[in-house]
Amino acid sequence: MPVSNLTLVERIARVLAGRALSSNAEGDDPSAGPNVDETWQDYVEDALSILRTLREPDPVMAAAGDPDMWERMVEAALNVERAAGTTKPAGH
Repeated sequence: MPVSNLTLVERIARVLAGRALSSNAEGDDPSAGPNVDETWQDYVEDALSILRTLREPDPVMAAAGDPDMWERMVEAALNVERAAGTTKPAGH
């Protein structure tokens, strides 16, 4: 199985930035890659919100694998961001 060199939060944030900027999605930039590289960090809080929501697998996901392992994996991804200090304090 391939393993990404980017954190899960960065990958989600890059997807969100790409959707907002690229003309292939909701944006108007026909070549959004450089802009995504510059702005993905603006989407980290949104990515964290998505990842927090994914902590609990739904019934289909739980039936397909180990729900406890899933939760530990998602928590590990969140802990990487906490340790890196990329999360903003509540209310900011």
